[in-house]
Amino acid sequence: MAQERRAAERKRQERMQVIKYTAAVVVVLAFFGGMIAFGVLESKRDDGENTNSTTATDTQSTVEQQDNKLDTDSSRKVENGDTVAIHYEGSVDGIPFSGGTGDYDLVIGSHSFIDDFEEQLIGHNIGETVEVVVIFPEGYSGTYQDAEGENHSLSNVEATFMVNINGIY
Repeated sequence: MAQERRAAERKRQERMQVIKYTAAVVVVLAFFGGMIAFGVLESKRDDGENTNSTTATDTQSTVEQQDNKLDTDSSRKVENGDTVAIHYEGSVDGIPFSGGTGDYDLVIGSHSFIDDFEEQLIGHNIGETVEVVVIFPEGYSGTYQDAEGENHSLSNVEATFMVNINGIY
C-alpha cells in the first residue's frame, strides 16, 4: 500500500513537472510571439504614415543611410549630393557583360562609378530609365565577350547602361 502511494505521488509530481515545463515554454513562446507581432504592427504603422516611401533592401550602399525611407515621388529630380537607389544593366555593342548588372545606392558626385556616369543621372526624375553612355578608363581590368564569344578588355571601351532611378534617400 505504501509503495502504491509513493508510486502515485511520483506520477503526480512528474505530471506537475511536465505541466510547469509546458507552462514555461508557453510563456516564452507567447512573449516572443508578442514581440514579433508588435514589430510587424509597428512596421505596418510606419508604412502607413508615409505611403510614398519604402525601405531599400538587398542593395549595396556607398554610405550609411541616416534615413532609410526611399522617396519614390516621380516629380523629384536627381541632384548633385543625392543618394540614389538605382538598378543598372550594362552592355557593349548590345551584349551584356559580366558585372554590368546590379542594384546600388549611389551618391551623386562621389565619383565612385566610371567618369560621367553620375553626371548623366542629374536632372532625371525618379521612375525614369536613363541611357548612360561611358568609356571605361585606360587600364580597367574587366572583360566582355563579343558576338563571336571572344573575350576583350573593357579598357577604353564604350559601354551603354540602362539605369532605372528607383528613388532618392
